[in-house]
Amino acid sequence: MAVFSGLRHFSISNSEAAEANADGEGLKTIRKGAVPAENGGDEGFDPAAPPPFRISDIRAAIPAHCWVKDPWWSCSYVVKDVVIVLGLLAAAAYLDNWAFWPVYWFAQGTMFWALFVLGHDCGHGSFSDSTTLNNVMGHFLHSSILVPFHGWRISHRTHHQNHGHVENDESWVPLPEKIYKKLGYSTKFLRYKVPFPLFAYPIYLWYRSPGKSGSHFDPNSTLFKPSERKMVMTSTTCWFAMLGFLLCASFFVGPLLVFKLYGIPYLIFVAWLDAVTYLHHHGHEKKLPWYRGEEWSYLRGGLTTVDRDYGLFNKIHHDIGTHVIHHLFPQIPHYHLVEATRVAKSVLGEYYREPKKSGPIPIHLVQSLVESIQHDHYVSDTGDVVFYQTDDKQFSSKKME
Repeated sequence: MAVFSGLRHFSISNSEAAEANADGEGLKTIRKGAVPAENGGDEGFDPAAPPPFRISDIRAAIPAHCWVKDPWWSCSYVVKDVVIVLGLLAAAAYLDNWAFWPVYWFAQGTMFWALFVLGHDCGHGSFSDSTTLNNVMGHFLHSSILVPFHGWRISHRTHHQNHGHVENDESWVPLPEKIYKKLGYSTKFLRYKVPFPLFAYPIYLWYRSPGKSGSHFDPNSTLFKPSERKMVMTSTTCWFAMLGFLLCASFFVGPLLVFKLYGIPYLIFVAWLDAVTYLHHHGHEKKLPWYRGEEWSYLRGGLTTVDRDYGLFNKIHHDIGTHVIHHLFPQIPHYHLVEATRVAKSVLGEYYREPKKSGPIPIHLVQSLVESIQHDHYVSDTGDVVFYQTDDKQFSSKKME
């Protein structure tokens, strides 16, 4: 059975290969000239310029213990989160009080998101050095929140290997102008009108993004290699088993109670996932570059990611906002990311963008999210270093001229 496969995670070996290919590319001068201020540059710093350091320089700065994966420590986070999820579930079912339901929905949806992040670590192999443990835990965590573990894991690996590449990146990629022009009114509305993009994840799992084909549930999808099909079938089976469990629960306790206990928290989880993953790669106050062709590299693409401060939620969702170092070195466990980032900043210099400090509730990120969705619409069809552009007439009934 693929869930117990002894094969080493592709995400680990391929990310290491990408790092090796990137090493040394940071010192070469590919392009000259500063980025215009309106595209996020300033007179002294060009965020699109090749960095004056190698990825090995960043790696060398990170203490050795930050790379160590402790399966017991990782499992302790799973136990803690599952206990909280079950405790919230029991409290809501017992109280069944409309004064408590909104509190439950937000809290439980947030905990579903926390479970996703732990499963995300399983997908990267940063949960433990055991592929079997990673696969079992990944299926347990992700199936419980209706995510096909291997299907997602493989496409997410593609995202990390091609981060910052216009055509080859996988999630929340900018649309080239020629594809954007072909979008109908309804597609634009759902993609660029808040809050609809915050509920895009289930659709993405089934159909991917505009301009891309395939499904995370179909083992014959172009997303997957023939050798990965059995793993995808296993994950799809687990997904349908969870769906079947929910349908059976609806039969015994009623669909309304299941919707209140699971359905609404699931939607909150999806909103968390879409908002956080979007803000990892969008919404910085100064526009950041996207790359094509020879201008792209693993290092330069990774440096376009953005760290975010989520206030009291940082620890609840396992420091997923500490994202730059995670993108460059996805093998590092989440509980070492803050320390690894702190020491790596001395190497990154201006290529690291310090996140705006948050209060207990990260209200400041709402503006960043909304403004980016409203203004970051497409990139040019040409050029190897491009920035988002705005379509001021995006919701006209006609397509762009």
